[in-house]
Amino acid sequence: MEALSRVYGDEALSAFELDFLSHGERRRLPLGASWQVPFEAVEPVRLFRWDKGTPGFAGWYYSVTARDHVGYESWLERDRLILLDRDPQVTAISSQPFWLHWHDGRRQRRHAPDYFVRLATGHARVVDVRAEEDMDQRTREAFAAAERACGAVGWDFEWARRPDPVLMANVRWLARYRRARSGRPVAVADLLLEVFSEPKGLWEGAVLAGDRIQVLPVLFHLLWSGKLKADLSEGLLETGSLVWAEGRHGWAG
Repeated sequence: MEALSRVYGDEALSAFELDFLSHGERRRLPLGASWQVPFEAVEPVRLFRWDKGTPGFAGWYYSVTARDHVGYESWLERDRLILLDRDPQVTAISSQPFWLHWHDGRRQRRHAPDYFVRLATGHARVVDVRAEEDMDQRTREAFAAAERACGAVGWDFEWARRPDPVLMANVRWLARYRRARSGRPVAVADLLLEVFSEPKGLWEGAVLAGDRIQVLPVLFHLLWSGKLKADLSEGLLETGSLVWAEGRHGWAG
């Protein structure tokens, strides 16, 4: 780590290299010559596959933010992907966007971050997902290198740990209603926003809005999008869960 600890500012622009795949072409460039690449649009640098008897569980998740499938390599990565998909500040997501190459003073190293995220502000964020109990020295070194490289070019770096289990259970449920079709008819969505202009129980508000079979998918879509609010960390969503429309009549939760 001694050599890495001396990598600051302009030195990092040449000390790190990014190896990525764009439009079917593999490229490897110094960080300083590649950081402006739109990594939210690149292809993954490694395959997402799962073999029987191996750890992890790979798959593809349809992201309404990316309007495409985004890969993951574990349930924990999938959960983080769902949270990113729901975050209104996130405008684009790619998985396994590049190999980060560097020399740690003893040998050549490489690391593929889990996600590259573009934010509404235009800023970029690199996200690595790992539970605290699964961290080892090699992984900590890789995350430190990724954070140092990100800092050199003004990207954010996030080590995403295991999320709150109650929050995650609720968001997984709401993700079933993430697609725009669940928010229709628009007239029902508008009525729900009016019904919940004052906080009330989920079931009570759904009954006031009409036929529950039609209303509930729209209600869950509005909770996914954040147009309706509930305390998703307090407990699992149920009929009596308090729901409100953000910004209505000064209600702040």
